[in-house]
Amino acid sequence: MDRRFEFSVIFEDFSIFIPAAIETIKISFASIILGVLIGFIIALLKLSKYKIINIPASIYIGLIRGTPILVQLLILYYGLTNFIRLDPFPSAVIAFGVHNGAYIAEIFRGAILSIDHGQREAARSLGMTKDQAFKRVVFPQALKRAVPPLGNQFIIAIKDSSLASAIAIRELLMQARQLGSSTFNTLEYLIIAAIYYLIITLSLSFVVKKVEKRLAVSDRGRH
Repeated sequence: MDRRFEFSVIFEDFSIFIPAAIETIKISFASIILGVLIGFIIALLKLSKYKIINIPASIYIGLIRGTPILVQLLILYYGLTNFIRLDPFPSAVIAFGVHNGAYIAEIFRGAILSIDHGQREAARSLGMTKDQAFKRVVFPQALKRAVPPLGNQFIIAIKDSSLASAIAIRELLMQARQLGSSTFNTLEYLIIAAIYYLIITLSLSFVVKKVEKRLAVSDRGRH
């Protein structure tokens, strides 16, 4: 059956997607926050000189990065029902948070290792303890270097949130598919979902750029 593309659907039904967009933002940002916490801890564990600590961290990163995020989500939601039954929203946040944590751990680890070791030694020579040197000298600089790749990872996390539709969360993609199946305007609704994703990712990119510029200005002010 031939069907004409209807531009009017995009304009008339655009606002219907607002609750789904809010759900997408909630899942994305909750999983990003969880991913940052996990990533920072795993990065520190992997930097440990003790193998009993850094080997499990390396296994976690390799395991998570080597398997699809959709499989991880389905295992958590459907595969663990004999042990624990989670609702769709916390399942998505945990699965995406754990997944993002593996990538963010590598971002933090790379940023920390990029700081010249001489700065640690200089801080220690000024009387700082090892922990103080890390908190006051190494970590602030590493965090600035981590901002651009973290921004990229956050944008990937927002796009990955569309996979939450696989466990029946009413986010943007699920909204588009349900409306499309009932009205046959599938393409129009997918375009609406794509526009919302674009608005969210561009907004986040703008914020990350602002943070980068602010950090660059603060660096120049010190020289």
